[in-house]
Amino acid sequence: MPRPVTLFTGQWADLPLEKLAPLAKKMGYDGLELACWGDHFDVDAAATSKKYVHQKWELLKDHGLSCHAISSHLVGQAVCDLIDERHKAILPPDVWGDGDPEGVRKRAARKMSLTAKAARAFFDARPGAAARKDAFPAVVNGFTGSSIWHSIYAFPPTSQAYYDAGYADFAKRWLPILDAFDKADVNFALEVHPTEIAFDIASAQRALAAVKHHKRFGFNYDPSHLGYQGVDYVKFIRVFADRIYHAHMKDVWWGHGDGSVGVFGGHTNFGDSRRFWDFRSLGHGDIKFEDVIVALNDIGYRGPLSVEWEDIRMDRVHGATEAAAFVRKLDFPPSAVAFDAAFDKKNQ
Repeated sequence: MPRPVTLFTGQWADLPLEKLAPLAKKMGYDGLELACWGDHFDVDAAATSKKYVHQKWELLKDHGLSCHAISSHLVGQAVCDLIDERHKAILPPDVWGDGDPEGVRKRAARKMSLTAKAARAFFDARPGAAARKDAFPAVVNGFTGSSIWHSIYAFPPTSQAYYDAGYADFAKRWLPILDAFDKADVNFALEVHPTEIAFDIASAQRALAAVKHHKRFGFNYDPSHLGYQGVDYVKFIRVFADRIYHAHMKDVWWGHGDGSVGVFGGHTNFGDSRRFWDFRSLGHGDIKFEDVIVALNDIGYRGPLSVEWEDIRMDRVHGATEAAAFVRKLDFPPSAVAFDAAFDKKNQ
């Protein structure tokens, strides 16, 4: 069976779900990866109201759509971050509260634990869920934040003890959350990304070790955040074969600027022609997606291929429509037989 092609709704949260759902179907998607902002997925309502989760499924079903994951990037970011005024713009009022940094972090942690419960309630309400033994595991994608990202360049001189303390802080804050995910039978998938506790292969390995390889901690694979850093985004799949809990299809190009802005962005906006890198609509960047599909097949990943559409140079409906067709054409099932098996007389 081909993998479902879904659309991450995070960049579409300005549209109410009742308008986005028919648009997504028209653009060619099988389902939605619901963001926990806008009106797309309310964690508190899902955790407490059977009516709410059933209504969400009814809306999706009415438009022929499925859902395999929800995403809580914004609240997750606040769990470990050094909180400043930028977080107020992305956090729910009940998480921001009075803005006291430690209070924000603790409220964000509680909300993430509640998100596991909400996800369980939502996926348990999926039509036919009880009869489907092959259902994709319940997944919450998201960010973790990081107390040490600001030290990325290591100046003033930064010791490994300083970094160790950052990973210890991450473990202290996230292990109780991961235990809540385990209790709910839900996986948490970190989108490995600059500003997170894991942003490349080495830091992802360190993050896994910090939480003692907790079985609920894995990754939402996204090649775009790795490619422009110079990280081998195909190797990432193979290194973490048993921890790829979800996959984003997102493109990026690099080396297209004018030489005045480096990989750190030069404090420029996306779309600035001077930039070294920018996110692009699928098929318009430098990610070799066939290599990605081969690697996902090799590790046995059968979950959704979720388009996270970002391209400041392109109309989003045009781009997302094109992206759905691109992924559908790109994906192919792994072989069930050796290609040369028919050479053997016993197979003829």
